[in-house]
Amino acid sequence: MIRLESFPESLPQSQAPLWRVTLDRPDKANALTEDMLATLVSIAKQAQAHPNLRALVITGAGEKVFCAGADLDAARAGLATSPLWEALSGAIAALPCLTIAALNGTLAGGAMGMALACDLRLSVDRASFFYPVAKLGFLPQPSDPKRLTALIGPARTKLLLLSGAKFNAKEALSFGLIDKIVPQEALWQEAQHMAEAAISGKAEVLRAVKAMIPDGTA
Repeated sequence: MIRLESFPESLPQSQAPLWRVTLDRPDKANALTEDMLATLVSIAKQAQAHPNLRALVITGAGEKVFCAGADLDAARAGLATSPLWEALSGAIAALPCLTIAALNGTLAGGAMGMALACDLRLSVDRASFFYPVAKLGFLPQPSDPKRLTALIGPARTKLLLLSGAKFNAKEALSFGLIDKIVPQEALWQEAQHMAEAAISGKAEVLRAVKAMIPDGTA
């Protein structure tokens, strides 16, 4: 359900400069179970241990949904309030390499956290974005309102979290929630293009530059 690939494929995973992590449950809108969340946290921690890793791309399988958040049955059993969500976004945000969310479709609910924690967000034009915590009666992940506010400002953060607004891709781009809209068939190619400079340069320089850039959550 979580697929990890490294590029170029000729290199061992520990030496590869680029990793692609795919949420691979398209028949269930790539909704996350507890095991999937734990696997994602583990992958992010593995990435911390590989000094040659220059870029990590997170995407989803299928052409409609990146991730619908928590699996409904798992959410009712307590996953909606699990600390794993915040552990995942924190682990991604802490990565010293370039991180890219390649959003192949709609981004909803708790899945927003992993995308917000990435350095860059690409999206297909058919995607929509919503985070219905007020309607469902849950608090957002603690870091999400800070990251949202840093990207789109306090008023639009309230629009998303308190009024339950749904943004389309053009709105998300104009607000600053995503950085670029690309055709579905070009999503992976564009993610690779964005990672080219990071992959080509020195890992220690990449990490030093990223450390100089404030993340807006302080």
